[in-house]
Amino acid sequence: MAKKKPEDPPKGAPLWVQTFGDLMNLLLCFFIMLYAMSDIDAEKYEAIAASMSSTFSIFSSGAQAIGDGVMVGNGVSQLNDLAEYVNSLGVSDDGEDETVTDSADAAAQAQSEMQEQGLKESEELTEQIQEVLEETGYQGMVDMNFTSQYVELTLNGSILFDSGSYRLKEESFALMDQISVILNKYAQNRVEIEGHTDNVGDFAMNDVLSDNRALSVFNYVLEHTGLDPANIVHAGRGEYVPVADNSTEEGRALNRRVVIKIYNELSDY
Repeated sequence: MAKKKPEDPPKGAPLWVQTFGDLMNLLLCFFIMLYAMSDIDAEKYEAIAASMSSTFSIFSSGAQAIGDGVMVGNGVSQLNDLAEYVNSLGVSDDGEDETVTDSADAAAQAQSEMQEQGLKESEELTEQIQEVLEETGYQGMVDMNFTSQYVELTLNGSILFDSGSYRLKEESFALMDQISVILNKYAQNRVEIEGHTDNVGDFAMNDVLSDNRALSVFNYVLEHTGLDPANIVHAGRGEYVPVADNSTEEGRALNRRVVIKIYNELSDY
């Protein structure tokens, strides 16, 4: 049986192409009518263009571009110095980082305020202890000083110990009892007990002696108070932190001492 000869395709464009072409013509006419009916304000257009040019550098030939970049088309800059520009954000004219400077100033001000509050706290603590010592008549046996961190009570070594000894003298018990009463009032505060010596004799022996003297005071305080040992630190400082000249007897006598530091509630230890 002979095969049928295929029919020739219809001539002309497909029907969908004709429909699509008609639609494009209608849209073109529509936008032409919109443009013809619009009213462009030339002055406003120029003002907007100038504003955009100075801000984003997209209309002028790169003169206002960030850095000295070369315009490569459509108002887009290469920004050769982009990294430098980004890194300089927030930097003042004199080269200082304004954000860092402001943060540093705020931190310094906060630290200053904390120090002032600490000094006030320590001063009040000093006055309270001074009142107790005056009432009991021991004010002449204790030197007092204070910082923004703590109140410092200094006891002369000759009052507490015999020469070369670390055992508390019986005559010092009354004073140590009063010191214990004071410390017990501030049981929640951190306390540091330091032993100090002069530079006479072997330095290693001075280290041991100063440490043992601090430990003797520590043990006495624990026996006569309800203080938590975890809040008390004791240490021997030897001859390394003198407060007077070791070349004179008077100076050496001042250097032989026990220092008790009572930290205030604002201290950071």
